Amino acid sequence: MPRPFLTCEWRNLFLATYAVPPALLQSRLPSGLELDTRDGNAFVSLVAFQFVNTRVLGVPWPGYRHFPELNLRFYVRHREERGVVFVREIVNQRLIAWMARAIYHEPYRVAPLTCACADKEDARTIEYRLTWGGRKQVLRVVGRMEAYLPDPASDEHFFKEHRWGFGRTRRGQTIRYEVVHPPWKAFPVESFGVDLDWGAVYGREWEPLRNAVPMSTVFAVGSSVAVYPKGHLLDASPERTGSYSV
Repeated sequence: MPRPFLTCEWRNLFLATYAVPPALLQSRLPSGLELDTRDGNAFVSLVAFQFVNTRVLGVPWPGYRHFPELNLRFYVRHREERGVVFVREIVNQRLIAWMARAIYHEPYRVAPLTCACADKEDARTIEYRLTWGGRKQVLRVVGRMEAYLPDPASDEHFFKEHRWGFGRTRRGQTIRYEVVHPPWKAFPVESFGVDLDWGAVYGREWEPLRNAVPMSTVFAVGSSVAVYPKGHLLDASPERTGSYSV
């Protein structure tokens, strides 16, 4: 196996997933891919999580090891390979965003973003706060401390477990990278809140989601993660064993 470009832990992942018209995503679909639908619907997920103990090519960069991320992603297929494409990824670290844009052509932006986690005896609360356009955007979830492994046929498994990340270069060529980790356990969600100005953060076409209710919410525990180098879609790396996700 090649050496991973990035190793880290992804922790306390909150996914809020919404059904959307496929036409909203078609212009963002890299060449050679199709939307990965479920019961005839296309989906996007808001995903907030923590990077912990981050290393690039094995090197821990002081000041860049622990930080939160908020992204908006949708679900795609290349033949039998399931993966995701990102609409936008937001971090509070300029160097991280620059590297992701330069190496992986990922749509990273930089903005003030914080995370606060509080544990009680039987529950965990995590809150992500983004400052965008002079307004606080807040994602909050409370989960019971009884982590379980969702059934492979469940919505929870469908939205949290993916092997591939896809994108496209500035020339329009489709690329992909591989993210490896064991299947994630999840905390049962007791309550959640999404206070987000969709139009301001993502653009006017996303405004209809302002008052929408997620069709699925997942509060994943997370794990160690390894990201392997990018490759062009037609230059696929050999099949690897194990469980993969993005």
